[in-house]
Amino acid sequence: MTTELCAYSVEACEAARRAGVTRVELCASPYEGGTTPSAAAIRMARRIGGLQLSVMVRPRGGDFLYSDTEFRQMLEEVRFARECGADGVVFGVLTPDGRVDVQRTAALVAEAGPMQTTFHRAFDMACDLEEALEAAVAAGCRRILTSGGRNTAVEGIDTLRALVAQAAGRIELMAGSGVNPSNVRQLAATGVDAVHFSARSVRPGGMVFRNPHVSMGGCGDVSEYDLLCADERLIRQILTLLEP
Repeated sequence: MTTELCAYSVEACEAARRAGVTRVELCASPYEGGTTPSAAAIRMARRIGGLQLSVMVRPRGGDFLYSDTEFRQMLEEVRFARECGADGVVFGVLTPDGRVDVQRTAALVAEAGPMQTTFHRAFDMACDLEEALEAAVAAGCRRILTSGGRNTAVEGIDTLRALVAQAAGRIELMAGSGVNPSNVRQLAATGVDAVHFSARSVRPGGMVFRNPHVSMGGCGDVSEYDLLCADERLIRQILTLLEP
């Protein structure tokens, strides 16, 4: 079973390597569901040996209907990831009526060249998942990251099984969203090719002085003094549960 850590830092990538994860999906902006990471983060993650690197290509949070300028930016980001030696890129583009944008997706696949391509959970926002799977195949994607059209993969587990049957080996299916030690075996049993998880934890920052009157992100529910990280112990627990 291929394992993929959704990594929001170079430190998380290093934890993934130590634990024995197959691949990382390197992202920025966890509270927006992941956006394109910085150039430095991509370069530094690429220097970590023994770990496949996929780079998120998403120019902003929000929906997956992109302007012409945003789409050109996505093409540039794919090109940059390729030049940095990434193993793969991760993206998703929809049309206004909730279908996979086959033309733009195929253009991103072409720009990726030899890199692996993953259509991310924009797939779960499509109006018809069966149709979306066929569109991703037609566009040339290597795999789909999906929770079966629900908030979590466990909630969408019946749909995951159906998608695996429909794919019939033509495209890889990777289960993601809410994957943890309590459900990873159940999700693996659906026949998916991979599982995707973040193993998130929060640790307190090192600041001694803390200003209670300012929220830099404008969101009081998210503290600047709590740092999101990947829990290596949790990663190892998930991997152990997947051992034959």
